[in-house]
Formats: sequence, C-alpha cells, structure tokens
Amino acid sequence: MNGNAEDFSCSGIDLRSRVPFEDMGGTAGNDLWGWVDSQTHDEYALMGMTSGTAFVNVTDAEAPVFLGVLPTETIDSSWRDIKVFNDHAFIVADAAGAHGMQVFDLTRLRDVSAPQTFTADVVYGDFANAHNLAINEASGFAYAVGTNTCGEGLHMIDISTPVNPMFSGCHSAIDTHDTQCVDYIGPDPDHADSEICFSAANLEAPDPNAPDGGVARLEITDVTMKSSPLQLSLTPYPESGFSHQGWLSEDQRFFLLGDELDEIDFNVPTRMHIFDVTDLDMPVYISAYEAATSSIDHNLYVTGNHVFEASYTSGLRVLEFDDLANGQLTEVAFFDTFPADDAVDFSGAWSVYPYLPSGNILVSDRTNGLFVLTLQ
Repeated sequence: MNGNAEDFSCSGIDLRSRVPFEDMGGTAGNDLWGWVDSQTHDEYALMGMTSGTAFVNVTDAEAPVFLGVLPTETIDSSWRDIKVFNDHAFIVADAAGAHGMQVFDLTRLRDVSAPQTFTADVVYGDFANAHNLAINEASGFAYAVGTNTCGEGLHMIDISTPVNPMFSGCHSAIDTHDTQCVDYIGPDPDHADSEICFSAANLEAPDPNAPDGGVARLEITDVTMKSSPLQLSLTPYPESGFSHQGWLSEDQRFFLLGDELDEIDFNVPTRMHIFDVTDLDMPVYISAYEAATSSIDHNLYVTGNHVFEASYTSGLRVLEFDDLANGQLTEVAFFDTFPADDAVDFSGAWSVYPYLPSGNILVSDRTNGLFVLTLQ
C-alpha cells in the first residue's frame, strides 16, 4: 500500500511472505531454485545459504513451511548453486574445499512433519569446487562451471540417472562463470537439433586486439558430442567488466546478459546487454538496456516476454519486452528486498525463480532471506 509492503518499497508486486534466515537455521544466503512435486503439485523453494540448502514448502504462499536443511558437504561458502532435474536437487559450492556435487531426492520432503537435518543421497566427486551449475532438462546433462577441472570451463555430467551421475566430457576453451544449455530449436538452420550452451565467459587477460580491450565474452558452444565440443563463437561487447550470467528469449533468437562489474568499472546505470543470436556462429551485439537504478545486476531469467532480474541492492526488477531487435525493454514492476540502501555493491537480491505454476515468484536476498511474491 502506498508504494510499500511492510518495510519494502514496491510497484506492481505483492508480498505474500518472507522467511528470514533465522527461521531456516542459517545466517546468510545466496542462490535459489524451485521445485514442483509432480505427484502432490506442492511447490517448494530450495534456498541456498552459506551453511547449506534450506527446503521450504511454499504451496501456501502466505504460510510457508520450513522442512529442514541439507548442510554443506564441507565448510560454509558464500557461493552455492542449485538446480533440479527429475525430482532431484543438484547442489555445488565454491571456495568450500572438496565439496563436489550433492544429489538430493526431493521426494523425501513429501512426508516431513517437522524440520530435519538431511544428508545427500549421493555426492559426485569428479570436481571439488564449482561456481555454478546448469542443467538441460531435455537432455539429462548437467554442466558445472568454474570448477577445478576442465580449465574452469564446462564440466559435463550425465545425470539421466540422478543418483548415478557420470562424467561425460570437458570444454576447456575459456573460464566460464555461468551457462544456459538447451536443445536448440532456434532460427539458425545450421545447428538444428544440436545441444548448445550459451555462456557468460571471461578471458584470463585483456585482449588488446579486441574492440573493447576487455575480458568479458558471450561464448556459444555446440556440446552435442560431449567428447568433442565445438566453440561456435566468442563475442565481446562494449564497456565490459565481468560477464556474469544470462538467459535466452523463448524463441532462442536473443540472449540477455548481465555484467557484474560494468556498473562499478564504468560508473554506468544498471545494465543488461542484448545480443541477437540468430546466427550462432556470428552473434550481433544490439545494445545495452540502462535502468533508472545504479545497482549491480546479478541473476536474470526470462519467461514469456518478461525478464525477472535480481539486482542486488535494488531487489527484484521485472522488465517487459516486445522488440528486442531494437533494444526495447521497459521496467513494469519491482520489489526492493534490500531497503537498507541502494549502494553499488554486492548486498541484496541474489537470485529469482519465476517458474512456479502458481505464478508466485521466489527471490533470495543475501541478508533478508526468502521472499514469496506475486506479480499484480
């Protein structure tokens, strides 16, 4: 009401509930993903914390139920990443020693009546640390990035049998920070029916021959053959700081990329970079959308013609697009999960999950916990 929900400024988004870390057995947070039980249709938030992963039933958006926590496999970490495939959660951590990839059967949550401390069903140990994890649910392959293997590039894992993950190959051409891997159905006929990864990647050192002289890149790789992945393109963009994460439009024609350092390095407003990837071998940089905020953008996801972006101290921002070919993006809603300030730093909203069938939106805030929101 009057531009606020409790202490949080907002527009076009309702606060359904918030779960602080003290109610989840933690002290600080990071990544987030969601799961829908195909049997009961219950909805769950999988909330990354420095100390592990919390499981919260959010079916009743106004009365979420904390079910327990899967502790870290080693030590606390500021970086945890979670994805879901075939009713199993796959969890990695960075700067946490030989953590590996935890695999947890989410159906174990069905009959929980009181909060529990869980153990992983399996721990995959072919890498120690990983910064991020992507899963192509259509192919049944996981892609760990920023590991101590594969030159910090794509570490590919067959997870078709979730409790028996099998190493399948490396793509070690460039240090990869995050990736989205899909069965390609986009407009480039040369790569029809291929499995393609779109990666936020960074060179080890500036390239003096590149137009921007920076290190940040969009890498596109054909990973159909896991034993011999093929880099299709490596595209720079202007005023690049650190290529962080991005997501495809649903027609796979455009890729939206967030850079985690351009706001700091170039004193620019919050930016989102737009690429035309109609030709996978020769993507075209279109432009950068600049927001009214100055915060650092973090993780973003696309559903329909909306972009849901966790934008650190500015919280969740929701953008709408109709003409990406001309760089058109418009903010239509926001919810500031971090009202303390709008500093250009790494406090606030880390990630967002906008794919629950109910339409409810999950947001993780590093300080303020788990938010369950609804777009008006």
